[in-house]
Amino acid sequence: MISIFGLADRLNPIKARMSDVLHGCVVEVLGLPPDKRAHRFFPMAREDFYYPGGRSDAYTAITIDMIAGRTEATKKALIHAIFAAFARDLGIQPVDVEITLREQPAHCWGFRGMTGDEASLSYKIDV
Repeated sequence: MISIFGLADRLNPIKARMSDVLHGCVVEVLGLPPDKRAHRFFPMAREDFYYPGGRSDAYTAITIDMIAGRTEATKKALIHAIFAAFARDLGIQPVDVEITLREQPAHCWGFRGMTGDEASLSYKIDV
């Protein structure tokens, strides 16, 4: 599950492209299937979205929740892939992108009527 926060007037016009860019990164780096897209956009009013100094109105905060098990190298590769793709494809520079990866054990996930440790996934977690 990926949650994306940004100023509404900057985020709304590019949501579909941003979703494609993010999904391309997780498919390439994590090996997720092309049909496994779970993105939630949170366009924020200016008065509700405070961000660090030295950033522009393009500042985007991304939280990626995933089942634990990926290697440190894989997680770092994902972060770097997102920075590069945002700059290349969306014109959003790395200084304006904040990424947080949050991992939970498989038994803490619930989907398709079962917990993550009960599910037979079509992709690998331990990459």
